[in-house]
Amino acid sequence: MNWPAIAFDWNQIRAFLATAEEGSLSAAARVLGQTQPTLSRQVTGLEEALGVVLFERGPRVMRLTQAGHEVLAHVRAMGDAALKVSLAASGQSQHVEGKVSITATELFARYHLAPIISELQEIAPRLLVEVIVSNDVRDLTRREADISIRHARPEQADLIGRLVNETTAHLYASKAYLDRVGRPRSMDDMADLELISFDEAENIVPFLQGLGMPVTRNNMRASTSSGSLLVELARAGVGATFLTHDAGDRYADLEKVLPSMEPVPVPVWLVTHRELRTSRRIRIVFDLLAERLSGDLVSPGN
Repeated sequence: MNWPAIAFDWNQIRAFLATAEEGSLSAAARVLGQTQPTLSRQVTGLEEALGVVLFERGPRVMRLTQAGHEVLAHVRAMGDAALKVSLAASGQSQHVEGKVSITATELFARYHLAPIISELQEIAPRLLVEVIVSNDVRDLTRREADISIRHARPEQADLIGRLVNETTAHLYASKAYLDRVGRPRSMDDMADLELISFDEAENIVPFLQGLGMPVTRNNMRASTSSGSLLVELARAGVGATFLTHDAGDRYADLEKVLPSMEPVPVPVWLVTHRELRTSRRIRIVFDLLAERLSGDLVSPGN
């Protein structure tokens, strides 16, 4: 190792990487929990140590120079290596204390996680369980969460997953809405149905057409990434939407549209990083989630 050639501070590398990834000093300061002047000094210090200009500084954004782009490729590799060090160290921890983060979609977290977290507090009272509610798939390899509850098989080599259950999704609408527009008796009757999208219309329309529904972009009346709002829009009579049965069956004012329609299977995967699986605190949370979620995912009284 040529130690004299490594003249920069590792904190400067972290400051540069965060600024490049976030696009501005203020955004980078927020994610790192530092002040903007401190971050600016670190980036400037790295430029002086390397003898190059890494950013073109604007009033609100920082644009990478050509040299900055070249340095960034190597710095990202350093960041990935640092994450692997953190993962390896976390994986060796056998203390049942500290924070464990779980990410799940809004409706799944709302309807299934509270009793499990309550049980965790009895088993391991020194654990701090953080639930990250997000419909986006969090990157476990970058430590955006420790455990993820997903509805698709993980594909990254560094992740391990367990298929713990499978629920189903159905098309639901309010009884008042169906009283007004009529209840479809066949797929052809779906052509005039007003729909609420849980994704971009450009993505959801081909999905629905693949299920045999004769719908177009014109059927879409509203869209939201919020699971709770999706339910409330359906209850308000805005239109019909897909909900898992454990969510839709909870509301007496909602009913399945065309009950004979084949339900959409929704797998429930529990995912964590391979190295974190050896951490006792992660393993306790993972195993309890797997055990409890392997039961029937039904709503009360069903």
